[in-house]
Amino acid sequence: MKKLMFLLAFLLPGAALAAGGNVHLDTANYDLTDKASLQNGAKIFMNYCLGCHSMKYQRYQRTFQDLGIADELGQENLQFTGEKVTDYITRAMPEESASVWFGAAPPDLTLVARVRGADWLYTYLRSFYVDESRPFGVNNKVFKEVGMPHVLQPLQGTPRETYETRMIDGEEKQVYVGIKADGDGALSPEEYDQAVLDLVNFLEYTGEPARLESERIGKWVLVFIVVLFVFVYLLKKDYWREVH
Repeated sequence: MKKLMFLLAFLLPGAALAAGGNVHLDTANYDLTDKASLQNGAKIFMNYCLGCHSMKYQRYQRTFQDLGIADELGQENLQFTGEKVTDYITRAMPEESASVWFGAAPPDLTLVARVRGADWLYTYLRSFYVDESRPFGVNNKVFKEVGMPHVLQPLQGTPRETYETRMIDGEEKQVYVGIKADGDGALSPEEYDQAVLDLVNFLEYTGEPARLESERIGKWVLVFIVVLFVFVYLLKKDYWREVH
């Protein structure tokens, strides 16, 4: 019983953090083998997220190599503050200034996908909507009272809550049906969803850069264990032959 209580105490806070309340999370069908998606996700992160959020546990050079980007091309298109290719990915915004502007310094995002989960991130980035009562004029269905602006709005357009009039129990009522952009963004709704998925894919990669290699090695380890088991079993049979 003590072990069960300890396990629940360890897992439940993380589950609650990942779920972000009772909001339904859409499935993020990311693919870590899709280099084009990862490259686009990196471009979106460097252009729209890096101004506030760092990735201080990830180096530019490691990122470029894993994503199939030449160092020179990466420096030219994905590095904007004059760092070396061997440097960690850090933001230009001073932490003290960020704390004043946002109330708290924006968190590092190297491991955000491991903490929050891909589905949470995918839903969160598609759940901003106009809310004039908030300091930045937006709120979020997944993260209520969000303290950051909707930085991807130039891509999505202005997102607003939409309602439909429906007959419920003989009465006309306004029913919330989702969030819809007004069409003034650079991308269509389908293209925006794909761009968000690419960004989530990139964040999944940075959370565990060696994941694909680990999975590849893990398969061979399992094969080795199976083969070893056969030899160990035959050895056991040989040792115990006369005993039986």
